[in-house]
Amino acid sequence: MTQETVGKKSDLLLKSNPVYKKIPVLIHNGKPICESMIIVEYIDETWSVGASILPSDPYDRAIARFWTAYVDDKIPDLIRKLRPLVKGSAEAEVEAEKLIAALQLLEEAFEKCSKGKCFFGGDEIGYLDIALGSQLTWIKAVEKIVEIKFLDKEKIPGLVAWSERFCAHEAVKEVMPEADRLVEFTKMLFSGSFAK
Repeated sequence: MTQETVGKKSDLLLKSNPVYKKIPVLIHNGKPICESMIIVEYIDETWSVGASILPSDPYDRAIARFWTAYVDDKIPDLIRKLRPLVKGSAEAEVEAEKLIAALQLLEEAFEKCSKGKCFFGGDEIGYLDIALGSQLTWIKAVEKIVEIKFLDKEKIPGLVAWSERFCAHEAVKEVMPEADRLVEFTKMLFSGSFAK
């Protein structure tokens, strides 16, 4: 694994992802695969052990991909807008409402996709679980930064229970970063501590 320095782009990164010029990139057999969820699908198809992380039913698979695209398109951008904001500011309130609305849509999606089971993917963690689960620590970090509760049991009880199960899962609990580390990273990022 090659680490990239924040704020700098190596020649390897620029060569491997000349379109977006960003991480992550998986290089397998000398060939680059770019974008997080495309990498997840590639890993699932290349090193498949047991059932796929995507549903076997074509309709359910399309729905999982639709909501994953929604998560990828909306959630990181909303988090990025909230990270530099000051708690109690009008702008923080406006952006927080957008994230809350997005999570409420995902609450509805969870009810439909999970079919009453533990995860979006049913009994086991699936594709959409991985997509949204990868954003959970950032959601918790921006909760601390702007002091607004996003994972609120009263507003999105199913999603909050899902997030607890996801984070407690054997495959996840040892690899999830601490929200406090992301809060500290954000402070360094916006204080100008990183070399340009």
